[in-house]
Amino acid sequence: MADYIIAAASTADLPDDFFKKHDIPLIRYSYSIGMEVFSDDCMEETRSKAYQNMRKGTIYSTSMIPEEIYAEFFRGLMQSGKNVLYLDMSKEMSSSYQASHRAAERIRAEFPDQTLYLMDTRCISGGLGLLVSECVERMEQGASFDEVINWGEENKLKIMHRFTVDDLHYLKRGGRVSNASAMIGSMLSIKPVLYVPDDGKLTVSFKARGRKAALKALFEGVQRDLTEPDGMHIIINHADCMEDAEWLRDELRKAYPTLGKIDILSLGIVIGAHCGPGLLTVFYFGDKRKP
Repeated sequence: MADYIIAAASTADLPDDFFKKHDIPLIRYSYSIGMEVFSDDCMEETRSKAYQNMRKGTIYSTSMIPEEIYAEFFRGLMQSGKNVLYLDMSKEMSSSYQASHRAAERIRAEFPDQTLYLMDTRCISGGLGLLVSECVERMEQGASFDEVINWGEENKLKIMHRFTVDDLHYLKRGGRVSNASAMIGSMLSIKPVLYVPDDGKLTVSFKARGRKAALKALFEGVQRDLTEPDGMHIIINHADCMEDAEWLRDELRKAYPTLGKIDILSLGIVIGAHCGPGLLTVFYFGDKRKP
């Protein structure tokens, strides 16, 4: 057993079974439907039902995690007597980021002989999941606390994030596009292809006409990035568009037969509430982030 702890957030969008299998403590974001609040359980069936509800018009909303919840979570981890590495979303994508750091400062003062390290991962969703899974693998192989942190800091910006969304109105509601742009884009069947650059923000790289063109652009983006595909682990997250996810997986397998494991997972509800059903994402390692 390692002499330190890796903890994560539910927005890594990995299945709950992963966190249980590897004994990874998890802080769970929440979402709400009207006045009813739910904890992100990271279950595939919960995610699938949420996207079906969204397609029927149900509105899901999210809120930041309060500082006191972070403090309670970190305190419980530090009471183990071990050092802690905590991995959460990019600060540019999470309204909870500052609250987590304020809480961490308080907890560090309570446990001055231990280290609580919060990494600004510059990753979201399955990109964060890929970082978490790689760090956990290294921990389980015997890497030290400092070695895992150093590897994460050196490699986090090599994790590529590519997305396409199906409904611009979700991005409009989150302030990512204007009302006029969403309306015109929907009329013209514009499907933006997005990526995450080094600063950790979600950025439009290409505007495709139609879903097929967007999927093709997504695949071509992966092709531009891949430099060492042999054995590479890839994560595909989808929001109720399994057929598209399987198409992307199959195209990647045909183009790069020596790829390693390709996981297809449902997108987490917290991210999905801002992007809507039909979002397709792919995460993998490259040499550097680029449009």
